[in-house]
Amino acid sequence: MPFVTIDGQPLHYIDQGTGPAVLLAGSYLWDQAMWAPQIAALSQQYRVIALDLWGHGESGPLPAGTASLDDVARQALALLDHLDIARVTLIGLSVGGMWGVRLALSAPQRLNGLVLMDTYVGVEPEPTRQYYFSLFKMIEETGVIAPQLLDIVVPIFFRPGIDPQSALYQDFRAKLAALPPQRLRESIVPMGRITFGRDDLLPRLGELDAASTLVICGDQDKPRPPSEAREMAELIGCECVLVPEAGHISNLENPGFVTGELLKFIAARNH
Repeated sequence: MPFVTIDGQPLHYIDQGTGPAVLLAGSYLWDQAMWAPQIAALSQQYRVIALDLWGHGESGPLPAGTASLDDVARQALALLDHLDIARVTLIGLSVGGMWGVRLALSAPQRLNGLVLMDTYVGVEPEPTRQYYFSLFKMIEETGVIAPQLLDIVVPIFFRPGIDPQSALYQDFRAKLAALPPQRLRESIVPMGRITFGRDDLLPRLGELDAASTLVICGDQDKPRPPSEAREMAELIGCECVLVPEAGHISNLENPGFVTGELLKFIAARNH
């Protein structure tokens, strides 16, 4: 299990395969295991790095002084430096895309390509932001994601028609229910506030290289709907692909489709 100490805390990542490097950056409340189908496929021809966000998976707590998604982007660059990776294709889903754009804007010379999945870099709509912040306050006060809160939070990540008895749904619910109070208060809640309190990067999307950027979104993504994906793709000037029969964690709801799109994109960036 490789770790690197960044800003005084252990960041956990996996590093599998050889070839041009691909960095997988996942969703809030999920660890690197969410990329299992993509890691298995991509690592056949590429060096695949997948990291655990602070307080998620095996990573240590959110480092003191981490105040914004720009800090998270800087920490990811420190990981690439540690691994001696000069250039990478960055695939960021949800918060991974939010800080991925910041990495792309601050260090464009480090990227071969950028895939923004089920994400949005505008500000969080105010009613949604206030709603999420009220949930964070409840979690902080109780030190647990209570069952009635799980009933609200878990469905957000999936397409409306998913079977709530499916392993994908139940495993995620069980993981959230098991999060210890200290981890919730020290890392998960602050990371949530950083994510949903982010500043607006829409005006800067035109600075990205359209030819090496792709936007992907589940066609039934509720928290980050296709309208947001299309808006970003238009501002960037790049293609927008909708994943059929998929919600927010589109890479797990329709893994075959997503993996196919990623393989095509990465091959074109690394020819």
